[in-house]
Amino acid sequence: MMRKTYLKSIFSSSLSLLLLTSLNISCQQDKKTEDGWENLFNGKDLSGWKSLAGKADYHVEEDAIVGVMTKGTPNSFLVTEKEYGDFILELDVKLEGSTTNSGIQTRSHFDSTANNGSGRVYGRQLDIDPTNRAWTGGIYDEGRREWLYPLDLNPAAKTAFKPNEFNHFRIEAIGNETKTWVNGVPAAFVIDSLDDSGFIALQVHSIPDSLDGKKVYFKNIKIQTSNLKPQEFPQDIYIVNTKSNDLSEAEKAAGYSLLFNGKDSQGWHSARGDKFPEKGWKIENGLIEVQKSDGAESTNGGDIVTDKQYKAFDLSFDFKLSPGANSGVKYFVTLDEKTAGSAIGPEYQILDDELHPDAKLGKDGNRTLASLYDLITSDRNPRPRKPIGEWNRGRIVVTPDNHVTYYLNGFKMLEFVRGSDEFRKLVAGSKYKDWNKFGEAEQGHILLQDHGDAVSFRSIKIKEL
Repeated sequence: MMRKTYLKSIFSSSLSLLLLTSLNISCQQDKKTEDGWENLFNGKDLSGWKSLAGKADYHVEEDAIVGVMTKGTPNSFLVTEKEYGDFILELDVKLEGSTTNSGIQTRSHFDSTANNGSGRVYGRQLDIDPTNRAWTGGIYDEGRREWLYPLDLNPAAKTAFKPNEFNHFRIEAIGNETKTWVNGVPAAFVIDSLDDSGFIALQVHSIPDSLDGKKVYFKNIKIQTSNLKPQEFPQDIYIVNTKSNDLSEAEKAAGYSLLFNGKDSQGWHSARGDKFPEKGWKIENGLIEVQKSDGAESTNGGDIVTDKQYKAFDLSFDFKLSPGANSGVKYFVTLDEKTAGSAIGPEYQILDDELHPDAKLGKDGNRTLASLYDLITSDRNPRPRKPIGEWNRGRIVVTPDNHVTYYLNGFKMLEFVRGSDEFRKLVAGSKYKDWNKFGEAEQGHILLQDHGDAVSFRSIKIKEL
């Protein structure tokens, strides 16, 4: 009798162990999928996730994580308990409402001391934006630098998002590169050295009271962290590279080159002669700087221009203004006019709008920051403008058909067509009315203006179109 009881006990223990082992294998198989993908959501509960910052509710409905928009609370985040370095993340998201917002945080962190102790999540975010602005897939630096890649930089991706439906998102974070896709459409490409690892988070944005109770759904959340195979990204999509005076391999492959090497004046000379100015400019610590003098136009070192002339191009440049400063970037500069002051050409205005008097001259603000100087006023949205003393990024795109677009920190500021009837009418009413076919040269130099104020430049790069 004792022997039968003993054998029965052994059999029961063995069966229990077998069942536990089978259950463990089943759970692992549920978490791991084909091709090295790992499920971050088990479809049943919020295991492996925790809430931070705001007080929005997160729960599971059917096969999705649901975040409920809640009035009176700041941005809320459901974050992974685990942190990730290099990865490829895919998931499906549906957002209720046309004026709401959400996002997917990558390599992010939490500052528990911020916001009077309630904390703040910070890090790069794929933005989900169902509004008419249509920036879904753009990259926003939550809680820190704000927009890194507004989707003005890639307008072809603006139509990829489908309102009130599940949309498929892909994020590649490999090395210092972050790329995004919306429903298979390439959206944004940022090269940024901040944060080589961090958590992934699902955002419920703060809302006005009228949106209380709206929901955002997240499902099919999976990640790869090894044997990563990046998806091809088109070379004609603009790349935001935050590293100073750097050309990434992707930028080189797309045809970009540096106009300023960060070390010396190679490729530049005075607008008044063959050599670089002996005074008025300083090259140091990776910067090319106009030195402060009397605030007058080209009375110290004078303007500098590229050795080479350009036709159609995509030009970007970082600039930093001192308080009250004035400068500009000109293009299609021929130097034929032999002017006493600054050389003649269309200008991307660089100005402290608050302290410099030129902002109040001209017409309707057409001498303010990022305007086509004295001709077209830039978009007055204050958000693209970073404070004086901080770095801004300007961009000028001139296509072969003479269409010109200005950007400031990724926001589109204005556009026009060189030589069009509208352009010539503007010129006729400006300070350039006496210059024959102003701004219509077939090619010309790129110019950095000396206006007697301290202004710094870096990361000046160009792609010929």
